[in-house]
Amino acid sequence: MTKDRRLEDLGAWLDTFPALKGFKLEAASADASFRRYFRVRVGEKTWIAMDAPPEQEDSVPFVRVAACLESMGLNAPEVLAANMDEGFLLLSDLGDCEYLETLEAKPEAAASLYSDAMDALAQMQSRGVAFEVTLPPYDEALLRSELSLFHDWLCTTHLSIRWTAAAESEWRRLCSLLVDEALAQPTVFVHRDYHSRNLMHTESGNPGILDFQDAVAGPLTYDLVSLLKDCYVSWPAEAVSEWAGAYFERIDPSLQRQLGRERFFRDFALMGVQRHLKAAGIFARLWHRDGKAAYLPDAPRALAYILALRDDYPELSFLTELIEQQVLPGLEAAA
Repeated sequence: MTKDRRLEDLGAWLDTFPALKGFKLEAASADASFRRYFRVRVGEKTWIAMDAPPEQEDSVPFVRVAACLESMGLNAPEVLAANMDEGFLLLSDLGDCEYLETLEAKPEAAASLYSDAMDALAQMQSRGVAFEVTLPPYDEALLRSELSLFHDWLCTTHLSIRWTAAAESEWRRLCSLLVDEALAQPTVFVHRDYHSRNLMHTESGNPGILDFQDAVAGPLTYDLVSLLKDCYVSWPAEAVSEWAGAYFERIDPSLQRQLGRERFFRDFALMGVQRHLKAAGIFARLWHRDGKAAYLPDAPRALAYILALRDDYPELSFLTELIEQQVLPGLEAAA
């Protein structure tokens, strides 16, 4: 059996802390990156150890954003110790109950859980103003790079779709539309992956917030789309609309006046298109580049959110036809 040298080194580092004497280590979770998480247990006490290989994962943003969230009064893991050279962090433990687990087991709890998550998001956006200058911008280059994931990894690599010159032209037009719409939104502190697998259902301070290291300064509705139009669990359109409207009432009154409900909902819809194209592309890349096949079955849910906009947003007709006529049939055939 091949030795796990990094796990051995992590254990040796943890051994240096007197409070962890006699600890037991158990797998806590892994994510779509190269990071791994382990629960460190000493009697009834637990911590989380993060293994982030420095050659593949930069832990500096994680530490920086964790401090930002703590300053905002949000429930995020506290960084208790760090070995940045080796890529090891010791964190406080927010438990093992993801939002997704509770939502699937008790869907009747959705309204309460989403209310808590939207309260935390509103707090992140209002108190995050002071920290926006520390974040990379969600700029045109990043938005376009993310959109290219759908084109390059899902359509071209996974489904072998051939792009005609006319289709390429339509694709570029669509990308410009989505990028311009995103950049026109008010800029806020954006978690960038605020969904049911990164929110923990906690007894106090709900929700616990994880996987925040890619935070950026970007569009107001991005995190709300991630939350309410989740790639891993979906809700009736009426419920999503009601929750989105409730979030509009949470934002600063000056922003409410600046945007108005109609523009807010348009921003929410079109931001979702960018988000879900990106997600579907990442799911394909995880399979083909990283050998992680578990995510691709969620791509149809992400793309279904886009198809639901077909009647209200004729400017998306090229995309909705592409998804309906080629992408979804291709995914079904390849399953």
